[in-house]
Amino acid sequence: MDNATIASLLNETADLMEIDGADGFRVRSYRNASDAVEQTTVDLAAVSGDAAQLLAIQGIGKSMAANIQAIVATGSLPVRDELLTKYGAGLLQLLKLPGMGPKTVALLWDAGKVKNIDELAEAIDAGRLKGLPRMGEKQIEKIKKGIEDYRRSVGRFRIDEAEDAAERLTIYLMAMGGIERVTPAGSLRRGRETAGDLDLLVTGPACAQGNTDAAVQYVAAYPGIHDMIAKGENKVSFHLANGLQVDVRLLPSNCYGAALQYFTGSKAHNVVLRQRALKMGYTLSEWSLSRLDNESVVASATEEEIYAALDMDWMPPEMRENLGEIEAAAKRSVPKLIEASDIKGDVHMHTTETDGRNSILEMAEAGIARGLQYIAITEHTKNLAMTNGLDEKRALEHMKRIREVDKQMEGRIRILTGLEVDILADGSLDMDDEVLAQLDVVIASVHSHFAQPREEMTGRVLRAVGNPNVRILGHPTGRQILRREAYALDTGAVIRRCAELGVAVEHNAAPERLDLSDRDLRLAKECGCRIVINTDAHMTKVVGEWRYGIRQLRRAWLTAADVLNTLGVKEFLGAMRKR
Repeated sequence: MDNATIASLLNETADLMEIDGADGFRVRSYRNASDAVEQTTVDLAAVSGDAAQLLAIQGIGKSMAANIQAIVATGSLPVRDELLTKYGAGLLQLLKLPGMGPKTVALLWDAGKVKNIDELAEAIDAGRLKGLPRMGEKQIEKIKKGIEDYRRSVGRFRIDEAEDAAERLTIYLMAMGGIERVTPAGSLRRGRETAGDLDLLVTGPACAQGNTDAAVQYVAAYPGIHDMIAKGENKVSFHLANGLQVDVRLLPSNCYGAALQYFTGSKAHNVVLRQRALKMGYTLSEWSLSRLDNESVVASATEEEIYAALDMDWMPPEMRENLGEIEAAAKRSVPKLIEASDIKGDVHMHTTETDGRNSILEMAEAGIARGLQYIAITEHTKNLAMTNGLDEKRALEHMKRIREVDKQMEGRIRILTGLEVDILADGSLDMDDEVLAQLDVVIASVHSHFAQPREEMTGRVLRAVGNPNVRILGHPTGRQILRREAYALDTGAVIRRCAELGVAVEHNAAPERLDLSDRDLRLAKECGCRIVINTDAHMTKVVGEWRYGIRQLRRAWLTAADVLNTLGVKEFLGAMRKR
């Protein structure tokens, strides 16, 4: 039970209470507690037995401390369980649809007892939503498209969700004597933005052939199992509560490398690799690389041995999609891919001046703790009223405060001035050029009117990047993984124009975005377009948290030289678009 799970359960409880018409103060208390839990660095599960430590966390009172203790002990809350019994868990699915907040879900429940996505789709088809408050034709069409997108994504899980599950299982498995190593394979190891299931490879004395009974029973006793699929001598398969399927494979250490290579994939990579093995007189399986003539094992303990026996360099798992990596490895020309340690600056973040949770100074201190040389504070602008976006007067005042804090840092870190300016429906920017010209970093992003036709949206973005003050195009396609599709956009035309103008394109490393995708990052590199990786941090713990974004850069075969913020601050500013 980690902090993220506790925060999610508190937030779900708030949603259900709001649907139920609970007092607004009570609802806000749960949401505030969820925010506090998400932000704290204290491991709440570890200290849950000590109420004093829980109460020491800002935003946690006695009742919420008791709620946290209940969650750690039981995995839920009585009030949440009561509301789920009353309404059904399907309401939580409805909340995952775009534009479906608790008030809208409550409206649907009151009007027609709609309690899940299938019933909502039926209500739309039957025309029962027409005439309801806030349910015009455009809103109904938006919900309908959201249902279609959701159904396409069912069975897929974001990379951070899959990794969280893998980390929890790894901690549990490593606590058993006789287990020495637990390694995620499959889509997660290759760094794909989503995973359909989770493969965990487990080795150690407890996994030796004919000696796995105790390990199998230990795996099967994992507290997070929702339902068991299968339990055999070397494999245990089950679903977690969120529906993610997990396959735990118990392996002898001497075949670990072959299994890791095989179960990492991808399928296309493995097919070509097996063909290469056959041409060389070998057969490659999850157990070993062996000779065809006498079945003697050539390599099996490590991946490196297997690739070396096939006269190839080992390549990072993110590359294994049959996109030329086998040919590159055979020519000994596998590039040195970018690593998180190469990044020197994070230039997209927000503070309490708009919708962030921490001050300029706190974000700077977080950057120092992450080993960064520079950050840029890039608040939202006035068109995003919901974020308390800045107008021209406030932007100039905030710019002055940023420079004052920068001086206080005395060289420990450089704080650049910036804005994430909103791209309006016609492609103009919602901030005067006179203000933008005074900033170190100007990011232009689309935050509204996502339904524009492709030609109109493309023209809108092209006009925005044409503004000479724009230096970075933020989260260029607007997608939210498994929640919102990218808006209709000629991405290639936009990237090529950015390359011509010297505008950098952002890879937004937030796991819910990962925008640009790995495919579009490859296109950007091919076009000679500058690339910047950012966290879009709204709190200190996210500053410099690149791990999911870095994997997408690696999947695109990017090196440190391909990414601008691997440069020091002077070089970075010098490499940005000239005004």
